[in-house]
Amino acid sequence: MASPTFYSQVRIRLREFDLIVVEGIRGKSVGVSALTLAYRFAPRRRRNGLQEQREALLLPEGVQVVNPDVTAAEAIADLKTLPRWTYLLLMVAAPVMGLVFALRGPRAFLDEDLVVEDLPSTLRAEMLADDPVEHAMIDRRDQRLLAALGEIHAERGDEPIRVAVVYGAGHVPAIVSGLRNRHGYRPREAEWLTVLVPA
Repeated sequence: MASPTFYSQVRIRLREFDLIVVEGIRGKSVGVSALTLAYRFAPRRRRNGLQEQREALLLPEGVQVVNPDVTAAEAIADLKTLPRWTYLLLMVAAPVMGLVFALRGPRAFLDEDLVVEDLPSTLRAEMLADDPVEHAMIDRRDQRLLAALGEIHAERGDEPIRVAVVYGAGHVPAIVSGLRNRHGYRPREAEWLTVLVPA
């Protein structure tokens, strides 16, 4: 979820690309629904000023889209590799946090820990960067994304195409290091968009 302005800015930028690689767990499961409760409920409260991410809001017509993300069953299987008590706590805490987020709005959980940096800037951020829950939630997804980008590089690397990778900020470190290590790509510039501004 994000502010409507964010989605319109992203959509305008995506019109300039030849191929879009987009994030999004495929399929449904009770576990994934519990984990994504905040994404579905918070935008329903008008005062939060948020919209749920939907392809119609984000993806322009006429541009090829690839979604290499995991299925809902794979996402839950990865979480089940955590210690049982951690998995159960996550499944209970996520819906509660989602409801709090929906009622209180974005300011309920926004803090410096949501910032993604190349290197952690505090001890707490460093500890969170190596969190087993975080690894369970994104490692396989990052591997799938990098495999898809590798296929695009192999098949179309000699073409002058522009490829947009529309994934959350938590995936960016793996994208940057993976493209550098596997294919020699280097970032040349960056532009930040504000996802939401807490009230």
